[in-house]
Amino acid sequence: MGYERACTTDTAAAGAMSGEEAVAYLKSRASLGSKLGLSRIRELLAALGNPQKTLRFVHVAGTNGKGSTSAMLASILAAAGYRVGLFTSPCLERINEQITVNGEPISDEALGAGMGALKQAAEAMADPPSEFEVLTALAFLHFVQCGCDLVVLEVGMGGATDSTNVIDPPEAAVITAISLDHTAVLGHSLTEIAAVKAGIIKSGCDVVLYPNPSVERIIAEICDRQGARLHPVELARATALKHGLEGQTFQWDGEELFLPLLGGHQLNNAAAALTTIEILRTRGWSVSPEAVRLGLRRTRWPARFEVLIREPLFLLDGGHNPQGAAALADNIAEYLPGRTLTFLVGLLADKDYEAMLRRVEPFASAFVAVSPNNSRALPVEALAEHLAGFGKPVTICGSVEQGVEAARMLAEEGGAVCAFGSLYMAGAVRRCVLGEKALREESSNGRI
Repeated sequence: MGYERACTTDTAAAGAMSGEEAVAYLKSRASLGSKLGLSRIRELLAALGNPQKTLRFVHVAGTNGKGSTSAMLASILAAAGYRVGLFTSPCLERINEQITVNGEPISDEALGAGMGALKQAAEAMADPPSEFEVLTALAFLHFVQCGCDLVVLEVGMGGATDSTNVIDPPEAAVITAISLDHTAVLGHSLTEIAAVKAGIIKSGCDVVLYPNPSVERIIAEICDRQGARLHPVELARATALKHGLEGQTFQWDGEELFLPLLGGHQLNNAAAALTTIEILRTRGWSVSPEAVRLGLRRTRWPARFEVLIREPLFLLDGGHNPQGAAALADNIAEYLPGRTLTFLVGLLADKDYEAMLRRVEPFASAFVAVSPNNSRALPVEALAEHLAGFGKPVTICGSVEQGVEAARMLAEEGGAVCAFGSLYMAGAVRRCVLGEKALREESSNGRI
């Protein structure tokens, strides 16, 4: 049965919305804020018949790398012939991007039909569910409708009390790189944050852990308590062979593989994904070496040291914390030695932006400051004040669109532009640089 036939939707169902109405309703729930805890999502899903109970999952948590790792896993499993759901956050352009099956975003029709059913259930609740809780429930409904064999489920924030953690024990729980982020919510030390993220570990599941000496002991203790099997990732098994702006070739246990995502940190993420595939094989999932090869080659994960255009060179990176900025700095040094860069910067006020800016400042010839379209955005004037402290030219722009044009004009001969700081401005940057037509073609090819 083809994917299109499997994902049929009853658009005539009572309460069905248009795609635009569904998005508007979902965004209206943003005013409720972020609500950690599982009571609301459990009540909502129970009213919908607990669709998550019929699905099988790979659950992915972490501070950095969980999106890239999830994208690789979903692509490999799809290449192996499975119907694979992928739930990620946030979106770059459209909410549809966050819910995909074999690379195909949820249609506006399916979005509207699912949201219609969800609205009735949500509005009957005394404690209304948040925007993310509704979106999580919608994803489960869609994956059931599409008959998914397996769902790669990315945690939104943390782990233990994230709405995705309502699932039964997954086929594998994957914990990628952990660093200090969302400290006001998750804790002020790596061990505190690791304990929260380890909340996705459930009795009897297999756990894949990205190496970090600061958190390995606490994760191992939680695995012991839960009767879960711990599988540390051996990063050295992924050996870099060659790389360029089109991607990188590496060796994994003697097999030569190509990955279009750039940077040494992406090889580490690939090691986590490939270790997870090995675990899935032991649980009965059939994934051939050819599926691994094709799946990695086909992986698309925009806004991660992404080359948007070559002339002039325009890069986009969604690094949004100090660890992400450090990876960006490493990539610049590796891929663009000696190049001068104009940085287009937009940041959120609740991030450690001073540490982020210190990481990339040595590579900057000039800065263009903008404010992402998000309620948590750092005001552009405050950002410009911080940037001015580096003693390099700073241009303030009133919109991301104006910032893109200003950065292009400021880029020196032979230099490049790099937009970074927040995923919440990445979509606008891509739209400005690539244009609407290119984005539509990209989406139709399953790239987002």
